[in-house]
Amino acid sequence: MNTLSADDRIRHGRDFQTVFQNRCSVADDILIVYSQKTEHARARLGLSVSKKVGNAVVRNRWKRCIREAFRTSHRAEYAHVDFVVIPRRNVTASQTQIAQSLRNLMRRAAKKLNRSQR
Repeated sequence: MNTLSADDRIRHGRDFQTVFQNRCSVADDILIVYSQKTEHARARLGLSVSKKVGNAVVRNRWKRCIREAFRTSHRAEYAHVDFVVIPRRNVTASQTQIAQSLRNLMRRAAKKLNRSQR
């Protein structure tokens, strides 16, 4: 079983805060993605799943699905970028829909970051 290593995750509150303060966000009907350029050599994922999304079972399912979508995405294209993903409330989505949404949003976020860096 392939899993995300500790280097692939955002785990510290200060890292989450810097991504949120950057305010580079993109969204669709399923997910909201905040992103920021960093000095880390790989793309990293942070998850923020509120209790408003559902009970513990529902929140853990969202986290598993998002992690799997991130793990199977083309992360090499997004080196030096941190992503924080937030699922929208009152949405039910399949693993395939979540993966497609995350891929599209990561691509849009990277484009937006590149435009803002110029």
